[in-house]
Amino acid sequence: MRTGQMAAASPLPDIAKDRLLTVDQVAARLSTSTRFPRRLIAERRITFVRVGRNVRIPESALEAFIRAGVVEPITVRKRRVA
Repeated sequence: MRTGQMAAASPLPDIAKDRLLTVDQVAARLSTSTRFPRRLIAERRITFVRVGRNVRIPESALEAFIRAGVVEPITVRKRRVA
């Protein structure tokens, strides 16, 4: 490659095309302190992207994390009294 030429850009993974949220934005969406998203990142429980020294969480990763935690209600049948 000659000087001044840039390498062909490789296609970004879908997650990199997502809107990237800061830790503060994620904490606000989850109604928690910033400590909780930071702990999720430290424990590798959520996908994140490093941008230099900064950490960002893709919006789709946050949605997937929330979806994974959804607990469906149990439908209880009422017994008939005989």
